[in-house]
Amino acid sequence: MKIPKALVKVSKHDQFEHENYMWKRSLQFFKQENSALKTRLSQIIDSTDNTDFFKLAEYFQNLFLLKDELGQKLDQEITHQLERLGVCAHIGYISAEIQNSQENLRREISYFESDFLRMKNEFNQLVLQSL
Repeated sequence: MKIPKALVKVSKHDQFEHENYMWKRSLQFFKQENSALKTRLSQIIDSTDNTDFFKLAEYFQNLFLLKDELGQKLDQEITHQLERLGVCAHIGYISAEIQNSQENLRREISYFESDFLRMKNEFNQLVLQSL
């Protein structure tokens, strides 16, 4: 059964909530990926005697830890945004401040995702060169 478009109403509020829940899922994925990268780094450190690799390993370990911290910070910001959106649902109005916050989160998440992928690719290339 096809629902007529007139009966399906999607508001800006709905879209903002949807984005925030999607970002939370993405951050969970990146958290798992980061954990896998740290495990891989540990495995390589345990199996190599390449002293040059050890210097780069420390660099990547620090990057992985920073990504964990940034991911946690973004998750907290998203939780806060969802709380504010919950209040908006009751009053039926989304303030300019909340809209600006949503746009800022959108930029921060986009940067986090692209930077994480760059870091992961850089790490994988390093591993291949070190083997």
